[in-house]
Amino acid sequence: MSRTDKPRTTAVILAGGTGQRVGLSIPKQLLKIAGKAVIEHTLNTFEKAGSVDDILVLMAPGYVPEVEKIVAKAGFTKVTKVIEGGATRNETTERAIAELSASLADGEDLNVLFHDAVRPLLSQRVIDDCVAALERYQAVDVAIPSADTIIVTRTHGDDGEFITEIPDRSRLRRGQTPQAFKLSTIRRAYEIAAEDPNFQATDDCTVVLKYLPNVPIHVVAGDEYNMKVTQPVDVFIADKLFQLASTAAPEQNDEHVYRELLTGRTLVVFGGSYGIGRDIADLARSYGAAVYALGRSTTGTHVENPQDVDEALAKAYADTGRIDYVVNTAGVLRIGKLAETDNATIEETLKVNYLAPVQIARSAHRYLARTKGQLLLYTSSSYTRGRAEYSLYSSTKAAIVNLTQALSDEWAADGVRVNCINPERTATPMRTKAFGREPAGTLLSSEAVARTSLDVLLSELTGHVIDVRQQDPTAGAARASGFEQALASVLDRQDGV
Repeated sequence: MSRTDKPRTTAVILAGGTGQRVGLSIPKQLLKIAGKAVIEHTLNTFEKAGSVDDILVLMAPGYVPEVEKIVAKAGFTKVTKVIEGGATRNETTERAIAELSASLADGEDLNVLFHDAVRPLLSQRVIDDCVAALERYQAVDVAIPSADTIIVTRTHGDDGEFITEIPDRSRLRRGQTPQAFKLSTIRRAYEIAAEDPNFQATDDCTVVLKYLPNVPIHVVAGDEYNMKVTQPVDVFIADKLFQLASTAAPEQNDEHVYRELLTGRTLVVFGGSYGIGRDIADLARSYGAAVYALGRSTTGTHVENPQDVDEALAKAYADTGRIDYVVNTAGVLRIGKLAETDNATIEETLKVNYLAPVQIARSAHRYLARTKGQLLLYTSSSYTRGRAEYSLYSSTKAAIVNLTQALSDEWAADGVRVNCINPERTATPMRTKAFGREPAGTLLSSEAVARTSLDVLLSELTGHVIDVRQQDPTAGAARASGFEQALASVLDRQDGV
């Protein structure tokens, strides 16, 4: 069955909550996390979902214009309408049902996904699984196993709470959203509920369970990181997950596509004398790009010298009339305890690993703004947690990630994209100098990292950290969920370049 043969699927974003529990004077869905309002992250997820056709937003009363501005600025084409929600969750759902029902012809039905606006870390997998489940079931919930023991208590006056029951944890699940339904099903459940003078429910599956008991509610496996931003600590956790999240590398292009996209383009590579930088330069040149591979040992270009950077970019522009891509792979890795590190080494590390990318970015902006081009930087997996005996290296690499994310927002209006590659341990001269020779097969090849780098340059991505890992069969490019990668990075990543 083709996509057009299937019922329309509408995502309803429930954004009627306030920010009282996180200590805000504005609705929590307007709180900024990772540089964007929580609801913008949520809307972006559904905008990208191939299984979702359109989006309806129900916003807290008085804040509809705020969301309309977010939608317009972000260019969300799937958002058809933003309307006011109700005083309660159930009233908000009823307004959504009425709005959707009014748009249908007699006898027509559709799939509807109700999702909390303050769950911005939802994965595409969960969305797709919910839509797929609606091909067989009329009601679908999303849940994960409970890692905690759940207790049932009763209060005894001033003595406090006491346990009355401990349910079997193996059967307990923690409910999430989306909750998905055939519109006709959830509409009928609310029609029956309206006849109950004692009706109350905290979610929509409860309404179906209570008032349409013969309708089975299928459970789709959720994700641990599909968290709800409710408490102050949730704001911190969500922000950190966005900061650490890595993005799957774009799919590799065919050979003729590389040539078509790179012919007539200009690429400037700082750190292009050897390793990843040289491989990127060679690869791009083979597809017809005009490449300027710059390095201390080959062209006498010192990235820590702002004048060298300015002159290199000016020459590339004078020669070709354009600069489409600027890449910086230059870096130094010095091993040793900080207390035993001399001033010259500290100064060199800070200049090459951080101040140089800052200067390259500042100098490259005016050229990249003319071509709507991209700046590509490089970090290390040690950015997620500093490592003993290379505190300077890991801290500067963390700074590069923050620089990438900040500049991607700052330059978005100019059409300039900024991304960051995070390679696993890679066989480069810099690594060999620092760690000596390591067992064959334990390191990524610099060619694999270069290939992924080229794919990122040719993509529309911006503001992303792209993992490149050896265990992935497709040139080392990570394909898992960005937030799965974020969790993995905290747990077990080893140092990259």
